[in-house]
Amino acid sequence: MKKHELQTPAILLDLDKLEHNIQSWQALCNENGKELWPMIKTHKSTALAKMQLDAGATGFLCGTLDECEMVYQLGAKHIMYAYPTANPVNIRRLLPFAKDAELIIRLDTVRAAEILNSEAEKAGVIVSYTVIVDMDFHRFGMPADAVVDFVKTLSSLKNLKFRGISTHPGQVYGCTTRAALEEVAKLEKDTMKRAADALAAAGFPCEIISSGSTPTFEIAVKDKTLNVSHPGNYTFFDNIQISLGTCGEDACSLRVLATVVSHPSEGFYLFDAGSKCLGLDQGAHGNSAIKGFGYVVGHPELTIVGLSEEVAKVKADGTCDLQVGDQVEIIPNHSCSTANNTGWYTCMRGDEIVDFIAVDARENSKKKGTL
Repeated sequence: MKKHELQTPAILLDLDKLEHNIQSWQALCNENGKELWPMIKTHKSTALAKMQLDAGATGFLCGTLDECEMVYQLGAKHIMYAYPTANPVNIRRLLPFAKDAELIIRLDTVRAAEILNSEAEKAGVIVSYTVIVDMDFHRFGMPADAVVDFVKTLSSLKNLKFRGISTHPGQVYGCTTRAALEEVAKLEKDTMKRAADALAAAGFPCEIISSGSTPTFEIAVKDKTLNVSHPGNYTFFDNIQISLGTCGEDACSLRVLATVVSHPSEGFYLFDAGSKCLGLDQGAHGNSAIKGFGYVVGHPELTIVGLSEEVAKVKADGTCDLQVGDQVEIIPNHSCSTANNTGWYTCMRGDEIVDFIAVDARENSKKKGTL
């Protein structure tokens, strides 16, 4: 089957581009002596996680319980849960993974640590943890100067094992210049070094010093302090990454195939792909460099100015030769949102459709528990 024979909208995944992205970023980690534990909320797919393992990834950073379960079933030896959890029900689902793999929970409050320790004690397991360091993103974590006292307080919790520190430089997604991006990367490196040095001086050396964002990866991966990297979006890339200079259009492996279904007036078009395909992001944390709701490949004159659930509203600035019935490819602003809104990737090499890969780790995609 050829690409133009598909019904639309379709979520296309170019396997050649995907494989290149996975292999080249793993090679950068290998060259710099870093472990790659990808954040897999981007793709939520067993098949793609296996590709990352086969390429050399040694662990995973997970954003949901489903993702943790998925990589555990794949045989991952290091499973890091990205966020603190204070719900005993959630914790009890995670704890069995600690019996065959190293389960690592990120923490930033004593109370959450106490709840985790209590459940781990009941289950008879030791759970590793890293402390979340806030590098001025102000979502989770604590200042670097507060980490030592926090670890000292948690040292009385016998079913928790200190392993190191973690952070996420999420404010990089608000950058509009390369210079601003480099400032965030410098802050990322300096903040983690300050925290790691303080912990080592207090008798708590860090085995794991982890951070990750796709935009700062190529700078951070060369840092002497950081030893585990967590990029996620690098598998697909997207329009946000293009705007930050992280990649070019040719690296974007995930695209939305749509059809022009209406041309009601001069310079105005409607496509059959809306917010349920493209999402409503215009920058993960706000980015004024993003124009519209996705980039129409080969048509820089077009801007997706609005989305309903199933339809994109598109305006042309100047001449556009599109006709009703034509197909277009759209690079989404945020590929993670697009991936989470589909059950399958339609995989291609060139224009040939060669496979369908399940997005099988979406939260609430299958029944949990009983009534």
